[in-house]
Amino acid sequence: MPAKRRILFVDDEVNLLAGLRRMLRSMRRVWDMRFAQCGPDALEMLAEAPFDIIVTDMRMPGMNGAELLHQVMARYPQVIRIVLSGQADRESILGALGPIHQYLSKPCDADNLKATLQRACSLRSLLAGARLRQIASSTQSLPSRPALVDALQQELQSPDVSVRRVGQIISKDMGMSAKILQLVNSAFLGTSSHISGPAQAVRLLGLDTLKILAFSGDVFTRFNPVGGGAPALEALWGHSDTVAAWAGAIAQAEGLAEREVNYARMAGLLHDVGKLALATSLSAALPAPANGAADRSPVGLEQQTFQATHAHLGGYLLGIWGLPTPVVEAVFSHHTLKASPDAPMTPALAVFAANALANDHCRYFINEVAWVARLSVWRQACLSINSGCDETMYSAVVGKEI
Repeated sequence: MPAKRRILFVDDEVNLLAGLRRMLRSMRRVWDMRFAQCGPDALEMLAEAPFDIIVTDMRMPGMNGAELLHQVMARYPQVIRIVLSGQADRESILGALGPIHQYLSKPCDADNLKATLQRACSLRSLLAGARLRQIASSTQSLPSRPALVDALQQELQSPDVSVRRVGQIISKDMGMSAKILQLVNSAFLGTSSHISGPAQAVRLLGLDTLKILAFSGDVFTRFNPVGGGAPALEALWGHSDTVAAWAGAIAQAEGLAEREVNYARMAGLLHDVGKLALATSLSAALPAPANGAADRSPVGLEQQTFQATHAHLGGYLLGIWGLPTPVVEAVFSHHTLKASPDAPMTPALAVFAANALANDHCRYFINEVAWVARLSVWRQACLSINSGCDETMYSAVVGKEI
């Protein structure tokens, strides 16, 4: 039997904790659930034994939920942190977004709570490396392109500020996009529907909330690389823009519904967030591959060092942030997806294909002649959106080498 996942619930209301016990009684065989009535008690329990997830109220006497989660993040960064609180706490939640992974609104029905906790438990099983789990859980935000942060602040201060223009700016940046999608895909807005794109998120959040996020200094942070890292990060952002556009074009050419096309586009933009998280979390570069190492590629070196890759880290991070499952799956598998030539199109396959084409890593596809027709369709779709696609690059992929 696999070890039970350990979940700690914290709330000063005795009746609410009793209700949680009853609500989750059926999960006792798979979860080891503990209950605390205040922050200090919760910290004592965390010091005595490790936990996988903490679920806390925000408004509590003495130490409130935000203060508790800041302590948990500092002392036990691998723990997934979830807030279960009332809609009246929106302002306090906006002021404490950093340590919060997901937000659930009271009253929370049993199915929603179970599904959220089950998903969090499943994600922990997907990322084997403890170091990467710690990096993901301690990541409060992803740095953004300085020029786009400036453009967003200028637009929000403009007397004729436009929701459409704000959405367009945020859609160009993986850090800002990921953060607002984390917020709107939770129950913070009182909606249970997943939002698939930053433009929708901006409309739902509203300009007043966006102003708080943009000028807080903690949510939309500028990336300030040490040494010569700026060109590499600019290339990473440019690559993500391309993969987002191409994944959306491929999904659309294959006839996916608009929602799935949006998922493909969003996952394309976010597919390398793991690289961004690594770049901002590691003080030193990865070690050189060992002599005789079978795989000397960057992805192989990540696997050798962490027992996982930036794709796994990115998928895990977006998963604990509550982003839609199709987006998480596409990010997680963008280097390792296995599909047959007649496989149905999915956002994950669209992102995998777009990333392979953008990196000119199409050996996976050209191993089977059956991919030729689909590659031709994808090529034309990418070329049609005029997103910087190089005709010469594809001539070696579709035609000569197949």
